[in-house]
Amino acid sequence: MTPTVLFQSLWNDYIQRLCPSADKVHHLLQEDEALINDHIALRTFNVAPLGIETLAKPFLALGYVACGDYVFESKKLVAKHYEHPDSTQPKVFISELKVEECSPALQAIVEKLVHQVDSNKLNSSDFLYGGRLWQLSYSDYLQLANESEYAAWLAAHGYGANHFTVSVNQLQAFNEVKAVNDHLRQAGFTINENGGEVKGTPDVLLEQSSTMADKVPVQFTEGVEVIPGGFYEFAKRYPMVNGELYSGFVAASADKIFESTDMQ
Repeated sequence: MTPTVLFQSLWNDYIQRLCPSADKVHHLLQEDEALINDHIALRTFNVAPLGIETLAKPFLALGYVACGDYVFESKKLVAKHYEHPDSTQPKVFISELKVEECSPALQAIVEKLVHQVDSNKLNSSDFLYGGRLWQLSYSDYLQLANESEYAAWLAAHGYGANHFTVSVNQLQAFNEVKAVNDHLRQAGFTINENGGEVKGTPDVLLEQSSTMADKVPVQFTEGVEVIPGGFYEFAKRYPMVNGELYSGFVAASADKIFESTDMQ
């Protein structure tokens, strides 16, 4: 296994199951060189055996190292990001829901889901793009969504890339994140405007934006329902005092990017 193989598997799952429109975005922005993927994001629960460390293991085995910690108090989330020594490899942002801080009703649903997990499946990196490891009712999904969009999304979709991210720094046709947004709007895409259409500023060394999530069909125990899936993000990084591009994340911006999967 190499990072290239793993990310290709994640991409294939992402455009087939979670964000079919990403393939169109990819072609809209594609230039002479292959698009650089700045980072992907994965979601999980902080309940054993499904915490951040479990999702990080396949990446650590490929040489990734933990580089930053983030807290999202209002959403009851924490996160870490990981980088590879080869800076051309995508960064990985893994978040988890602090289930113990949620309501007893949410905790009971999550416990029911985690109880179904075959922990042997977690020994292979395949689970990172394998979808759900449990059965889920639509009624439970709606109950989760009333309290935590994050919990509902994760329960419904399981494991896979919540989003991929185009590096705006690489693009020749567009110098600014807003210009990318305008181009995509003209092509019929909806941009996440929660907290402003461009999250972050040059002062914090990172600007980000994203499409709103695709609506995709998901199988529940009662039948198929169409719900928010994955989205595509765009990031522009600015140089630090040493001249190198900032490689971390800004919690205040990421907080609003999470809302790309909110029900509309």
